[in-house]
Amino acid sequence: MNSNKTTILAIIATVISITAAGLSICSMLQKNSDPAAAAETQEQDIQYVLYLGTNDKDTNEPVFDPDEAKEHLDAVLTKHFEGFTIQEARGGWTNEDGTVCHEYTLIIHLSDTTMDKIHAACDDLIREYNQSSILIQQNSSITEFYDGSAT
Repeated sequence: MNSNKTTILAIIATVISITAAGLSICSMLQKNSDPAAAAETQEQDIQYVLYLGTNDKDTNEPVFDPDEAKEHLDAVLTKHFEGFTIQEARGGWTNEDGTVCHEYTLIIHLSDTTMDKIHAACDDLIREYNQSSILIQQNSSITEFYDGSAT
């Protein structure tokens, strides 16, 4: 009889475990079933990413050393925006004649702004760095200014 009770208890425990796992999976699927609805509760935004080369368009020589380039960029961005992020990179391309060029590049991330403000800042940067153009990307994103866990 002890053997039968142990077997029955093991079967009951297995059934309860399988049921609990199934309920957990169902709960997770319900929470994740409509990502669009979840996204609607968060603020939709456009993240702008600008790629600023630092070589002069006429000489292909650096306009500023890296520290000066960041200082000049910081001054222009501070004039036009309330917040920004700057990253450093190395850009490269092949000219029409087949020569390969590289340059110190600054990547700027901006949110909570407009294309008019972006263009105004880029006008200043094109003059300041003597550039032909600045690459601007627009990426849809969801923005959250997280300020700590709510308790």
